[in-house]
Amino acid sequence: MPLPQQMRHVDLKSFGGPEVMQLATGPVPQPRPGEIIVEVEAAGVNRPDVAQRSGSYPPPKDASPILGLEVAGTVVALGEGVSGFTIGDKVCGLANGGGYAEYCALPEGQTLPFPEGYDAVKAAALPETFFTVWANLFQMAGLTEGESVLIHGGSSGIGTTAIQLARAFGADVYTTAGSAEKCDACQKLGAKRAINYREEDFVEVVKAETQGKGVDVILDMIGASYFDRNLSALAKDGCLSIIAFLGGAVAEKVNLSPIMVKRLTVTGSTMRPRTAEEKRAIRDELRDQVWPLLANGAVAPVIHSVLPFDQVVEAHRLMETSSHIGKIVLDLR
Repeated sequence: MPLPQQMRHVDLKSFGGPEVMQLATGPVPQPRPGEIIVEVEAAGVNRPDVAQRSGSYPPPKDASPILGLEVAGTVVALGEGVSGFTIGDKVCGLANGGGYAEYCALPEGQTLPFPEGYDAVKAAALPETFFTVWANLFQMAGLTEGESVLIHGGSSGIGTTAIQLARAFGADVYTTAGSAEKCDACQKLGAKRAINYREEDFVEVVKAETQGKGVDVILDMIGASYFDRNLSALAKDGCLSIIAFLGGAVAEKVNLSPIMVKRLTVTGSTMRPRTAEEKRAIRDELRDQVWPLLANGAVAPVIHSVLPFDQVVEAHRLMETSSHIGKIVLDLR
């Protein structure tokens, strides 16, 4: 069947708070070479969406200006050169934009089948966090079996994913969170020790837990306000991987000597500017190494709330409270 000409999507007429988002009607995207058009059944809500809405995270020039970076649904059209999927397939994927809409274009190299036994809501909770965690924790920081990792923001979508994947691949996991409830949730997911950062010093706890050694890897979304302490918490030859700046992007009066003395590596990345080839490589490793874990239940997305599409404003307000544990998903069905 031919695609409809119009669809509902979230319109962003100006930057600002959640209330600037409104549902509107606009043209359905047409597939470019290498793209798949998905009829969206569910879409994930992520921190980058909040940043784009507020004006601090612009989309690439060739991407849709519509918010939304992860979707799940049914393949309804294929662009020239697409060979790995067919019309009617159930897929989820990492969009370059355009996810808050009834139809979304996905690059083939950023698209994956639903894990066995998954529906659209569960599948939509996967792409953004799993791509990000796999790239930063495993590809860049090189976390391996037998090592230790400290994951900041353990109750977030990124955090709940990172805890499970690190544990599944044989690492000892420590994490920070902001309440007893969140710490309990992190430990149930596999963290060896969850640290309530409002009551404890994570450097002291990590040193005590590792007999003074420190952890091999830190996955950090806080940034400047934790930079100095992160260096202190790392073991020799450790790696600090920074993926966000919730605590600021400029670290002042930081003692850099631990980087030299302990031979530390400091790295970081954002997903959106990565090339199509880089994202395809992440996709391929996820499909081969992680999708079987999702299918057998060893790893699963933690979903805090599922809201109807027309409650996107409420979804962003919830995200900004940081009271959630896991993912927030919009249901378009």
